[in-house]
Amino acid sequence: MSMTDIRTLGIDDAHQLAPLIAENAQALKRGAPRRPDEFYAERILSDKNAEVIGAFANDELIGFAVYFDLPELITGLRLGQLDDIYVHPDHRQKGTGRKMIESLVEEGHKRGWLHLRWLVPGKNVPAVALYEKIAQPDHCKSYLIPIDRVASDQ
Repeated sequence: MSMTDIRTLGIDDAHQLAPLIAENAQALKRGAPRRPDEFYAERILSDKNAEVIGAFANDELIGFAVYFDLPELITGLRLGQLDDIYVHPDHRQKGTGRKMIESLVEEGHKRGWLHLRWLVPGKNVPAVALYEKIAQPDHCKSYLIPIDRVASDQ
């Protein structure tokens, strides 16, 4: 492999993906560190809706991106939705995140996507700087409707 290669992750990559998922959750939630959960990583990698690409440096997984291929109802086309992207802190500022996004843009060309929609957390100031360099803001806002899991279990 070259210095940084991007490829689709498979179930055999779960053992390398699990620690990165835990690190990403820690970075976003700022709570106690999560333990890597290989079973959860396997579930993500075998999910029928989510797709995951990984960035590798010398066979070591150093980053990942989770995305979806969705219908776009206005045009009748499809779009890609980038939901999560993470690069290990030791490998940031080296173009790894940008390379993963470029890989998804290439995939979008192959699939005929109208665009790649990118849902981003607005409070992560260093990340927002990258978003603003390589993407344009959308006219939409994102809102969350909480689901009361206790009520839905009854």
